[in-house]
Order: sequence, then structure tokens, then C-alpha cells
Amino acid sequence: MPRHSQFRIALTREERRALEARARKYTSPYRDVIRAKLVLLAAEGLSNDVIAARLDTPRQIISKWRKRFFDQRLLGLEEEPRGGRTARFSPHRAD
Repeated sequence: MPRHSQFRIALTREERRALEARARKYTSPYRDVIRAKLVLLAAEGLSNDVIAARLDTPRQIISKWRKRFFDQRLLGLEEEPRGGRTARFSPHRAD
């Protein structure tokens, strides 16, 4: 029996335009494109299992981002600071 998310997504016109632009942008990081696509599919009423199969992404990831969008809208799709120790070396290599 398929599970249905309690987080129903209804998009405004502006949100839909912004998400469609993100989903089409080839220069965007892959994670941003996937997040935009999953929210668009969720707005169509698809279940997390169906979205996961279409995007070849684990259902738990779909559930996480669907909930974050539901709670925070577009801002919820942005990266949050990660925990852990700060880097000891700069990402740029000095020659």
C-alpha cells in the first residue's frame, strides 16, 4: 500500500516559475535541479515513492526536501551550514 505524504504542496505562480527556472538551468548544481524537480512533481500530487523512482533518488531524500519546502517554501531548498570541524587547509592550493 503506497504511503501518502501529509505535506501537500500547492505552488503560487511565482514559486512555480522560480522552480521551473531552477529545474531547466544547466549551470545549476545538480542538487538544486533535483530539489526543484521533486517539488514540482510533488505539486502535481505524486507520492514520494513515485517521485523517488522518477528521479532515481531515495524516498527518504524526497521526504526530507518535501517537508522542508512545505515548512519554509523556497528558502527551505537552500543549503544549511553543516556541522563538524572547520577546514584546516584552504581549498585553493598554493604553488
